[in-house]
Amino acid sequence: MAIFRLPPIAEIDGSASGWGFFLCAQKDLRPTKNGGSYLSLMLQDATGEIAAKVFDGAESLNTQFNKGDFVKVQARGNVFKQQVELVLENIRRVNPAKDAADGFREEDCIPSSPRPIAEMWQELLNRIAEVQRPELRALLERVIATYGDRLRIWPAAMTVHHAYRGGLLEHLLKIMEVGTLLADAYHVNRDIIIAGAVLHDIGKTEELTYEGATGYSIAGNLVGHIAIGFGMLRDAIRQDPSFPDDLRLALEHIVLSHHGARENGSPVLPLTVEELIFATVDDLDA
Repeated sequence: MAIFRLPPIAEIDGSASGWGFFLCAQKDLRPTKNGGSYLSLMLQDATGEIAAKVFDGAESLNTQFNKGDFVKVQARGNVFKQQVELVLENIRRVNPAKDAADGFREEDCIPSSPRPIAEMWQELLNRIAEVQRPELRALLERVIATYGDRLRIWPAAMTVHHAYRGGLLEHLLKIMEVGTLLADAYHVNRDIIIAGAVLHDIGKTEELTYEGATGYSIAGNLVGHIAIGFGMLRDAIRQDPSFPDDLRLALEHIVLSHHGARENGSPVLPLTVEELIFATVDDLDA
């Protein structure tokens, strides 16, 4: 490998040259005009992402790693159509035990929330403990017990907002923070705001795939997170046969209407004060 280490992606320019560690977020073997093939990649680190190409030995190198792998590359910067990219001379899958000696750390290759996940998770637990209605608090506890592994780390989106590790958790906590302030100011049900924050995007844990790089699942493409989340909510409520109908309807309404308008993907419009507050705060933080 080259002597010098590449700078972080945010600092790479056309003159850069060296080796570095990245996450392979996208990978395609494409034909060239002369009948050969090249690898088209999207590489990622904690500071951003950059397009990369492999021209020499593309078919052979294609077998050495997969999308979602951490990789070590030898590369040089290039400017193509006014965009900085990397042209790779070599690429291989990271060997964590071996490459740690050269400074490989997973966290340097994955965009993440600026807040520690453990800190955010404890804040979530504290917020749920504030919920006054015991049946609602129990529902939220069941939901985070079932989907907690994903809620801790899932991004909130592919690109639009909070598109990084822990982004979904960060997003729902901000909704709780701002939404409960407004609920208290207007003397409306803060329990619904807290529950809505947990539940409104729960479908994204099934809509999105996430292995360092984010993608859409088949269900995500075909159905979308609002419909998926509505089904997940109903499944959770069914576990409590005595769950109140009025509360079920309020929660279903907040999941279905949180985008605020039909043209934004919501099948119904927000019709309660709590949901008007919720949809507004969700839009502000998106």
